[in-house]
Amino acid sequence: MPKFKSVDYYNFDSLLTEEEILIRETVREFTEENIVPIIEDHYMKGTFPMELVPQMAEMGMFGATLLAKYGCAEMNNVAYGLVMQELERGDSGVRSFASVQSSLVMYPIYTFGSEAQKDYWLPLLARGEKIGCFGLTEPDFGSNPGGMITKAEDLNDHYLLNGAKMWITNGTIADVAVVWAKLNGVVHGFLVEKGTKGYTVPEMKGKHSLRASVTSELIFEDCKIPKENIFPNTSGLKSPLMCLNQARYGIAWGAIGAAMGCYDTALNYALSRIQFGKPIAGFQITQEKLTHMLTEITKMQFLTLQLGRLKDKGVSRFQQVSMAKRNNVYHALEIGRIAREILGANGILNEYPIMRHTANLESVKTYEGTHEMHTLIVGEDITGMSAFE
Repeated sequence: MPKFKSVDYYNFDSLLTEEEILIRETVREFTEENIVPIIEDHYMKGTFPMELVPQMAEMGMFGATLLAKYGCAEMNNVAYGLVMQELERGDSGVRSFASVQSSLVMYPIYTFGSEAQKDYWLPLLARGEKIGCFGLTEPDFGSNPGGMITKAEDLNDHYLLNGAKMWITNGTIADVAVVWAKLNGVVHGFLVEKGTKGYTVPEMKGKHSLRASVTSELIFEDCKIPKENIFPNTSGLKSPLMCLNQARYGIAWGAIGAAMGCYDTALNYALSRIQFGKPIAGFQITQEKLTHMLTEITKMQFLTLQLGRLKDKGVSRFQQVSMAKRNNVYHALEIGRIAREILGANGILNEYPIMRHTANLESVKTYEGTHEMHTLIVGEDITGMSAFE
């Protein structure tokens, strides 16, 4: 396959700083050289490419927006988004790994943790020496996290944790889990370390999507959690939702990468595939499909760039993140399906990334808030009326 070419129809790069472009190009090269050649094999085998983790850590991809004193890169939010874009152009599973490590593990430790928790965990996580996961979703509570039944009891010298979490990225390979549970009816965050008695983490198998990603259950049976492992600065359900908002922002960028990968593959294929004596790129229906794909990618780019700029100014709102996540994943999935149509039967082969991206995006459309939930978040913001109940 030809080397990926930047998708930039509206001179998008003119709105980026030199540093942002340099970061993107560095990660783009990393993706081309280290992810693309191996990811199909990992996807087919259902394994995560752990060999990438030290390289990603060295490049500052984990906790990228956090402070340098913890070993982090202190990128702005746009640069971080571009990192997520390029990683997901490789594979959603690789972007998910970095997103969970950054937004769902390091961010809550940084935001809600004690100084001791931050000083110990953040440098280890930034260097990739420790891996984290985030436990909020439960077998019976996904879109309604407030209904969680995982609970902690205060037994004076420790907390006793019981319950289960499900659909947890990185769970089985994680050294520490950020777990949300009700303590006296109020949601709190806890750090649960690998090896804690009563804590088991079975990996979920049989997936048709996100196969190059570790997905697990977390089971807690009378787990004794040290008192120093509770987050001191959490404030009910708002705290885990703040973490999800960080992750959703990265997903909005990541979806652009998956869409770009599908579009670029479809364009190159259409230019080289001969039918009826000429490349299929010369037929009207194919050109309509390519035009639609490029138009949606271009709209996704500017929507998400503005969100990143607002976020860097500290004035973005979670409803705006919901709009970007909802829009970008929806259209990335649409683009994946159109790209498969252009490739015809070849579109299902792992010689091309189309089917893998499309299958992955089916999961991305659901996790970190379903398309429907984000629709209602934006709808409530528009009308002032909640339609959740």
